[in-house]
Amino acid sequence: MTHDTTVAAGPATSAPAPSELPPASGRLPLPALLALATAVFVTSLTETLPAGVLPGMSADLGVGEAAMGQSVTGYALGTALTAVPLAARTAGWRRKRLLLTSMAGFAAANTVTAVSSSYALTMGARFLAGVAAGVAWALLAGYARRLAPAHLQGRAVAVAMTGIPLALSLGVPAGTFLGEAVGWRAAFTAMTVIAVVLLGWIALAVPDLPGEPRGGRAPVARTLRTPGVLPVLAVTVTLVLAHTILYTYVAAYLDHLGLAGSTGLVLLVFGAASLAGIWFTGRHIDRRLRALTLAGAILFAVAAAVFAVPAGSTALVLVAAALWGLGWGGAPTLLQTAVAEAGGDDADTAQTMLVSLWNAAMAAGGVAGGLLLDRLGADALPWSVLVLLVPVVVVVAGARAHGFPARR
Repeated sequence: MTHDTTVAAGPATSAPAPSELPPASGRLPLPALLALATAVFVTSLTETLPAGVLPGMSADLGVGEAAMGQSVTGYALGTALTAVPLAARTAGWRRKRLLLTSMAGFAAANTVTAVSSSYALTMGARFLAGVAAGVAWALLAGYARRLAPAHLQGRAVAVAMTGIPLALSLGVPAGTFLGEAVGWRAAFTAMTVIAVVLLGWIALAVPDLPGEPRGGRAPVARTLRTPGVLPVLAVTVTLVLAHTILYTYVAAYLDHLGLAGSTGLVLLVFGAASLAGIWFTGRHIDRRLRALTLAGAILFAVAAAVFAVPAGSTALVLVAAALWGLGWGGAPTLLQTAVAEAGGDDADTAQTMLVSLWNAAMAAGGVAGGLLLDRLGADALPWSVLVLLVPVVVVVAGARAHGFPARR
């Protein structure tokens, strides 16, 4: 994920065309925003799908689960290493052209993953998917904001970001069930089909917008000195690291608890709760940014504590999954909004930095989770998450004036 809220002006030499302006009616352009939400869905599901089919992929490609878990790391590295340079190189591209290019990249990468019998080739395809994600996250939230009237921009981002909890609540469980029924390759093939259909939808329903004027991005060093940007980025890195450690290896952890057959159900509960979390966030983000971020971190911490109880109870695990989803669901929208608010005139650069750091944290989470699983065992996963969430709560609680203001 990632995750950029680029708010770029059109070229200074010409006025925007009528199709490039927010709708005069003051309403959200739902067909276009739902297409963007589907693009977010494709991006998020491609990222997280291995978590639901990890045992099948591992067995078929002849590697251990920790090694196969690095398919998430490879994806994240593709985004982390390329988001900033690609955002700079493509800043002047028309937004629709760039979005179509990104979705075509997902179609190609998922096709290769579906047919590959080589671990190395699969990892290469996952890296390519991460590159496509870097392009997508550098424009999706900003695209949504620019399509909406000023007073509805936050809600427009929330609509677009529903693709994340939908991927978690519907996509990953559906992919898991499909993988168990007919094989994990079918799940990635289905992703290709969705991406191809989406290409047509975007071409028909999403208005085009100009890119940024040449030289329009602020220097990274100046943006980092902007009050509030560093706390948001620090919270992002730590929160995503904690989430990735647990989510990537949730199937392995459930197997350790003797609940291997419940992976699909746990992911379904987590995703449904995430959807509720982002709905609630969309309703209240304009007035309760800091409170929502703090509540989400606390809910996630409570979930990790419940997971750590070695009860092996399906009911208890489902409660933990629900709390986790409620706490995590609004996180992408909250962090995007917080860094955009903190960045001010440098919001575009701040968002690109958030994209890179988000995915660097994902890559680190995949590696760290694999090391914990191999060296300390599955029991270490929820405890490590709980330790990581303590500084998140402290930073959000203390960032009252900058980064996470009490009221927007």
